[in-house]
Amino acid sequence: MTTPLIAGNWKMNGLAADLEQARAVAAGLGAATSTARVVLCPPATLLARMAAVLSGTPILVGAQDCHERPSGPFTGDVSAGMLADAGASLVIVGHSERRAAHGETNAKVAAKALAARRAGLEPIICVGESRAERDAGRAIDVICGQVAACVDRRLADGAFAIAYEPIWAIGSGVTPTAAEIALAHAALRGALIDCASERGAAAPILYGGSVNPGNAAEILAIAEVGGALVGGASLEAADFLAIVGAV
Repeated sequence: MTTPLIAGNWKMNGLAADLEQARAVAAGLGAATSTARVVLCPPATLLARMAAVLSGTPILVGAQDCHERPSGPFTGDVSAGMLADAGASLVIVGHSERRAAHGETNAKVAAKALAARRAGLEPIICVGESRAERDAGRAIDVICGQVAACVDRRLADGAFAIAYEPIWAIGSGVTPTAAEIALAHAALRGALIDCASERGAAAPILYGGSVNPGNAAEILAIAEVGGALVGGASLEAADFLAIVGAV
């Protein structure tokens, strides 16, 4: 069985004082037994400081995005190599908020995932459908198409994860039914095997979209759900620890 992965995405939240929440997560995990890999993904401004805070703990540090090029005239962007140098072990690519707000295409997401791999980072590749796509009966076609376009076969020689995040559920407090999540994750597993063979069969498929302490246990018990990509609930140590404890 693949080790579950619970990733906290702080998004554009967090100042130096909020590193106390990371310390509290580390202290909470130190007092409990978890079968999951745990990662916190702060904004880039906190990445190195969080890596220092969490040094010597089992918690990994991840980034929220990377540029597809290793260096160059890209003002304001951060390369995967820079993230690794700052202490990151993983990086989220293709989050729906970046696809929508920054116009990121599947091709760009695929390039970012490969850039992450070249820098020694484990990419978490996000896929998901809009409400309109779901209502039109296209959800499975959309997410499997994203996997086919974003998971380059060259990723099959190392670790990566997929995060299924139905766009309409993110931050809404609404989640799909267990049956809908199970159907999506089963379809994604098939698409991953087509793209990456044995590695595709083993890569964790995280669920993301309004995961909270109240629904985590039910979601994490669904077949082919290999962890969670947690948004708002990862900002408070107590909530995040409750989700980790639900594995």
